[in-house]
Amino acid sequence: MNFASRFRLAMVALIPLGAISLGLEPALAQSPPASPAASATPSPAPSATPAPATPPAATPAPAPSASAPVQTADPFGEEISLEGKKVVIAKGTANWDTAFDTLIDSFKALNALLDKQGIKASGNALIVYTSTDDTGFTYMAEMPVEQEPKNLAKNMSLGKSPEGKALKFVHRGSYDNMDNTYEAITNHLDDKKLEAKDTFIEEYITDPLKTAEDKLVINVYVPLK
Repeated sequence: MNFASRFRLAMVALIPLGAISLGLEPALAQSPPASPAASATPSPAPSATPAPATPPAATPAPAPSASAPVQTADPFGEEISLEGKKVVIAKGTANWDTAFDTLIDSFKALNALLDKQGIKASGNALIVYTSTDDTGFTYMAEMPVEQEPKNLAKNMSLGKSPEGKALKFVHRGSYDNMDNTYEAITNHLDDKKLEAKDTFIEEYITDPLKTAEDKLVINVYVPLK
């Protein structure tokens, strides 16, 4: 799948291979200083009654340092098996400039339908992208349910969420910054020589209707052929 249209000319920061010098040069190896020549005059004889040696002060053992908590990285390219679930679907079309607002409107319409009929969602909201180009995309907003709603709108239907073998990636942050995530996904697929199906899925772990956009957590699933 050509994800390049999803990125819309996303730029990748280049990291120089050489570390930046901080002016701290390593110490040069030095030979030990030469021993001073022996004096021609013999040293005076030691006193018959030497002074008692002062015992060295006890040095307390250093306290163990508290180790910083280990930060666990999010899965990137984890192989999983998606389980198909019963979902109510709202189909739509969006352009890239207003993409997130359009998706939010679809989620609002699905929630309004379920709330009106007293039905609770049984899982996280999904977006299934069915096609993309330079100007926009088509998609299906999906909400998992146990009970089938009635009186669906014209653009809504009942169905099943995608299932089968896929790779899992995690995005944290705003929807606009997902370009970087999808570019990293493309690079991962190229490096591993993996072939994806002509679709990809976003699972909104945080509720996009109640969460600040820069606090979003989204699982991205890439089904494999």
